[in-house]
Amino acid sequence: MFEIIAEPNRRAILGLLVSSEQSVGEIERRLRMPQPTVSKHLRVLREAGFVESTVDAQRRLYRLRPEPFQEMDDWLEQFRRFWSGHVDKLERYLDRMDQMTQKKRKTK
Repeated sequence: MFEIIAEPNRRAILGLLVSSEQSVGEIERRLRMPQPTVSKHLRVLREAGFVESTVDAQRRLYRLRPEPFQEMDDWLEQFRRFWSGHVDKLERYLDRMDQMTQKKRKTK
């Protein structure tokens, strides 16, 4: 799963699809990628379950599927708890440093 989204072009495509469904042509134009490259990455994303497509007249529209992202989010939760404690400590440390800097400025 992470190997699929590690590729920068695929992440860019997923980023576009966050806001709305897009056609291959729209993705090409917005990312300035050739059509075969866009199609290749969309195929990989579709086969991995990250996107799905529907046909609208002569266009194929792609949109995100939420399930793989939920699966990743569930897996990452264990690490989020680990890091949140460290980030909280860093925030407290930076607040103390900021307060010390402000006190030094006032005494000058």
